[in-house]
Amino acid sequence: MVSCPMTGTGSTPIDPRTCTTFWELLSRRAELSGDRPALIDESDRSFTFGEWVVWSERVAAGLMRLGIGPGTRVSWQLPTRIETAVLMLALARLGAVQNPVIHLYREREVAALVRQTEAEWLIVLGSWRGFDYEAMATKVLAQTGSAAQLLDLDDGLGDGLPEGDPATLPPPPADGTTVRWIYSTSGTTSEPKGVRHTDQTLLFGGWGSVATLDPAPSDVTSMGYPIAHIGGPLQLIISLSRALPMVLIEAFVPELALEVFRRHGVTMAGGSTAFYLAFLNEQRKDPSTPILSSLRMLLGGGAPKPPDLYWQVQRELDVRIQHGYGMTECPMMANGDARDTDEQLANSDGAPVPGCEIRICSGADGLPVATEVVGEIQVRGPMLSKGYLDAELTRESFLADGWFRTGDVGCLRPDGHVVLTGRTKDMIIRKGENIAAREVEDVLQTHPKVGAVAVIGLADAERGERVCAVVETRPGSDPMSFLEMQEHCREAGLMAQKIPEQLEIIDALPRNPTLKIRKDELRARYG
Repeated sequence: MVSCPMTGTGSTPIDPRTCTTFWELLSRRAELSGDRPALIDESDRSFTFGEWVVWSERVAAGLMRLGIGPGTRVSWQLPTRIETAVLMLALARLGAVQNPVIHLYREREVAALVRQTEAEWLIVLGSWRGFDYEAMATKVLAQTGSAAQLLDLDDGLGDGLPEGDPATLPPPPADGTTVRWIYSTSGTTSEPKGVRHTDQTLLFGGWGSVATLDPAPSDVTSMGYPIAHIGGPLQLIISLSRALPMVLIEAFVPELALEVFRRHGVTMAGGSTAFYLAFLNEQRKDPSTPILSSLRMLLGGGAPKPPDLYWQVQRELDVRIQHGYGMTECPMMANGDARDTDEQLANSDGAPVPGCEIRICSGADGLPVATEVVGEIQVRGPMLSKGYLDAELTRESFLADGWFRTGDVGCLRPDGHVVLTGRTKDMIIRKGENIAAREVEDVLQTHPKVGAVAVIGLADAERGERVCAVVETRPGSDPMSFLEMQEHCREAGLMAQKIPEQLEIIDALPRNPTLKIRKDELRARYG
């Protein structure tokens, strides 16, 4: 255990917008709440906020001794562990430029990011869960011709983190507007794109989560998804701003994660729609016994949330989903608010978070459209990234007046809430008529035999595209038949042109490392 002189036990809220840097937020929290638990893992190790800051400074000194300092470009590929959170803040203490790489990425994605970021260091585990990360990293550096130095933290990670004397450290960075974070898009159809963030864009994004989720002092948060995802720093900010303990899970296996969550009384869990479904499936194994009696909220984003899924969760888990809308380029745009009605939480993706502007523009002339008219979603605000590493991509998506073209399609309701209907690339054009895949998916998700569903367009000589539904059967159910699907869609009032003309039953829908459904794979498989 790291010794720590800080003895504050308060939970005084900190508005992350009042902090210049990520390191300042951690330092202020340690001063106020040094003795409060901060980081807990599945082995029940626990570190306080004070221990977190002291350990991070020791690691920062060790990294500096290796030659890592302000502006040094560091890519790291590590799982969701306490040590990873320590390393993140150590790099932030130094003012290094860090590129978190999701641990599920493999050679193609890692090579693309090492090349794009011009990484000077690549930090990995030797091996983890049967995969040799050191061997892959060595191969990537050779293939790309990178001169980056490889730091292998071995499977123990805690033993591998370098440490030094914090007294040797220079003052922490005081500028929060310098790009020091390179996050990456999921890269489902092409290599991942490097997205440039500052401490300030992340802190404002995190504030959007805090302001809408409104955590209580007694809450216990959790992170069961990759900490290298853009949601990672947002979850850290939620914990730091409200002095909440956070339970970290290396790899989300529902029954194992729930066992850990029960031991530590987790009240806030989730990550995305896939996590909501996983919790539901666990509850359905024994409806008479709550899977997590302390749970009071599911939160997440990154994928569509069918309205019926909200009602299923409320009915069977007795909690509400506060789903959000964000992306790597703009980590928090809209979110379900603690004060929202059930109708708003079920049928929208929340209202714009504080500081974020959202407008809907027509595809034809790019001009803003009226309320309830579907168009392209554009956003701007202090949480918006500073563009891509690729200047051409930045020019295509970041407009001169500060607006960002998300590539998503949706509308604004009269109450100001956002409704996503899909991606611009996810529209199915059947006989000249636009069909939103999201609309059909929401209908099919209400069928009792459907566990998860993806609706795609497939090339068709007669129609241009035909509507195809790919269904993952709900555990314990028989597969849905084609006739059952058609009848369900008709009963739901779906117009005939939108009813899928093809049904495919699949054991498990393919997903990328952030659990988004790989529709490109489905189109290739069934097209």
